[in-house]
Amino acid sequence: MKSYRKELTFHLPTRRGFVNITPHCQEALRESGIKEGLLLCNAMHITASVFINDDESGLHRDFERWLEKLAPEKPYSQYDHNGYEDNGDAHLKRSVMGREVVVAVTDGKLDFGTWEQIFYGEFDGKRNKRVLIKIIGE
Repeated sequence: MKSYRKELTFHLPTRRGFVNITPHCQEALRESGIKEGLLLCNAMHITASVFINDDESGLHRDFERWLEKLAPEKPYSQYDHNGYEDNGDAHLKRSVMGREVVVAVTDGKLDFGTWEQIFYGEFDGKRNKRVLIKIIGE
């Protein structure tokens, strides 16, 4: 069995946002040479997420509104976590959206369902954050 590891770095200029990282994952898969196995992709920060869904701008706006209702950014004083930082809401948003995805690799391709894409979700941006891609298989 082979394994391959790659790190991506993202720096969103806004506090929150979504980035389709499917092309990065497909590139890593090509680089790995693995034809059958599994691809793991995870956020390496507790205020960011990796998830699978549809690449549709209306849905992304729906996520933003829904997450803001669940864990509004302000007032900062509503979160016990906030003190030195003001990102209590970002920790909660990440918990809802998830840390990682695992995608089957079949015949050298990501084995997606219809419309599925991999996204990086940022909830406390304006600084560098890492995403790990780990691929195992043959």
